[in-house]
Amino acid sequence: MPNKAPNKNNTYDLIERTAKFGEDVIEFCCNLSKNEINRPLISQIIRSGTSVGANYMEADGAVSKKDFENKIGICRKESKETMHWFRMIAKANQDKKDKCRKLYKEAQEFVWIFSAIINKSKNKK
Repeated sequence: MPNKAPNKNNTYDLIERTAKFGEDVIEFCCNLSKNEINRPLISQIIRSGTSVGANYMEADGAVSKKDFENKIGICRKESKETMHWFRMIAKANQDKKDKCRKLYKEAQEFVWIFSAIINKSKNKK
């Protein structure tokens, strides 16, 4: 775990921001009741929500432009999937709607960011 002091620039540090998002997803899920409906939703959102940062780390270490574009594409796909699962969790847990909305918005921002990165990368060809 990084021992970094928080600063305003972390908003633009995608390694830190995507890792923090994964941590927030885990923390959020720890506070959900473990019932028949939530168990599969929790499993799905943990996978997709933490995968955003893992795939961004892979993109950051990409060995080629094609590899980089592929990994960023996966980041975008996992962000979109995470948005879907937050919608389902909000439906199943009305009392958690506000927190779901906040995390959903962060996942949506990742979709926009990764889309912009993909577009910029493709325009450099």
